[in-house]
Amino acid sequence: MYGLVLAGGTVLDGTGAPGVVADVAIDSGRIAALGRFGRQAARRYVDVSGAVVSPGFIDLHSHADYTVFGAPEAVTQVAQGVTTLVTGNCGFSPFPVVPEHAAELRAHAGFLDEDLPWDWSTAGEYAAAVERLPLGVNLAPQVGHGAVRIAAMGVDDRAPTPAELDRMRALVAGALADGVTGLSSGLIYAPASYARPAELTALAALVAGAGRVYSTHIRDEGARLDEAIEEALEVGRRTGVRVQISHLKAVAPPNWGRVRQAMDTIAQARDAGVDAHADQYPYTASSTTLTSRLPDWAMDGGVGALLRRLEDAGDRGRIVADLDARLGRTFLPERIVLSGTPAGPYHGFVGEDVAAIAQAVGLAPSEVTVDILRRQGGLASIISHGMAEDDVRAVLADPTVAVASDGWILRCPGAGTPHPRSFGTFVRVLGHYVRDVGVLDLPTAVAKMTSLPAARLGWSDRGVIRQGTVADLAVFDPDTVADLSTYDEPWQLARGVQHTLIGGEFGWESGAPTGAPAGRVIRTGVGGR
Repeated sequence: MYGLVLAGGTVLDGTGAPGVVADVAIDSGRIAALGRFGRQAARRYVDVSGAVVSPGFIDLHSHADYTVFGAPEAVTQVAQGVTTLVTGNCGFSPFPVVPEHAAELRAHAGFLDEDLPWDWSTAGEYAAAVERLPLGVNLAPQVGHGAVRIAAMGVDDRAPTPAELDRMRALVAGALADGVTGLSSGLIYAPASYARPAELTALAALVAGAGRVYSTHIRDEGARLDEAIEEALEVGRRTGVRVQISHLKAVAPPNWGRVRQAMDTIAQARDAGVDAHADQYPYTASSTTLTSRLPDWAMDGGVGALLRRLEDAGDRGRIVADLDARLGRTFLPERIVLSGTPAGPYHGFVGEDVAAIAQAVGLAPSEVTVDILRRQGGLASIISHGMAEDDVRAVLADPTVAVASDGWILRCPGAGTPHPRSFGTFVRVLGHYVRDVGVLDLPTAVAKMTSLPAARLGWSDRGVIRQGTVADLAVFDPDTVADLSTYDEPWQLARGVQHTLIGGEFGWESGAPTGAPAGRVIRTGVGGR
């Protein structure tokens, strides 16, 4: 007798094959069989006729490692059918922590940090802390290059010494031994932006040797997109590492349309033997920190040094001049919305764009950008409306590009105006782009959320429905599934997902959270993974 049977649904197995009507039998947390079974065959029999049964969605690009302690039940994710979050992206991870640079690491990710306890040093200690939570979804951490660089050499704008590079290698090796899924880089963020290709290659070689993935937020997503793509691909050529190019896009109107060449370049590299793919979130706006709009030199020495510069009239003027020089190209104040900041003089402007804030306070857009950072302690999150809908659709139509959120776990409802991608990425694809717009078909969309990300991570027991795989599953109504979260009213859960199962246990049942602590930290090569 099976523990559970999901009966009568249309099974999309995650491979891209057409759906078939079948029952899915589950036992001991894994798929036991597919076929047709009577009620007597299981201790629990759930009729899901008319719904689609698919593998649970694997989010390749999440920042939930910084917010999971505040909302471990992960309702914003299980409501979408998401069962696994890959964290440690864009070079940000809350480990490794070393005493001499702990404050710098915390400041580095201050715009992400939701009051983490910071009572760990290594990847393994962080994983153990997360496993003590009532975790409602699986987490698969990566180690961030930015965090490694800070631990080894602080936040200075320079190349590492040979000893510091050896220290970085040792930290990456330690994280790999602790089971991280790979190494990420965020080359638009200081201090990672100070790294040159030789540094990245030295670390990626360790990742390649361990059979893990190197994911990268490339150095430029605008006018130098082609160069940035080539830099990422060259790391793959030199080391053999699996390269995952994060949230592929072209930012700012002068660069719209360039994603097609970027996809062609990645495909050509793949044909030549480089194991390179990309992922994407299905929105025309990004979300990050306001400091990402500053010149690299302004962040030399970290957030503390930035704040000192902002108090200096000369340095402040230089930053304003740099922003003015990029006005209308990479600095688009009417498209940059303040989405979150601590209590302070600009907190009341959350939800307003920088151009409107500038007008309200009587400053130029470049001046108010600097003033926000100065008066808010360098902590200001933004939503930047910088991409073209045609580009989003072109990338989404590519079956080799995975769907990923670039979001985080949130406790809903909450404050501020976070990006709707944390609430609706996966159902937005299923509802809007598959059913309503027809950019791609449903089996292909499901594969881009399941077997494709699993393959990028080297996983064979998740991301597909077949006998013996982990019973991480999503059950949804293809006629009603939809994202309700918007930029103006983001605090709305997804609609149309009936059930989400993690390891065969319901985390979302009949359209409501169960609170079951069914999630685990997936540690590659550790504990039988």
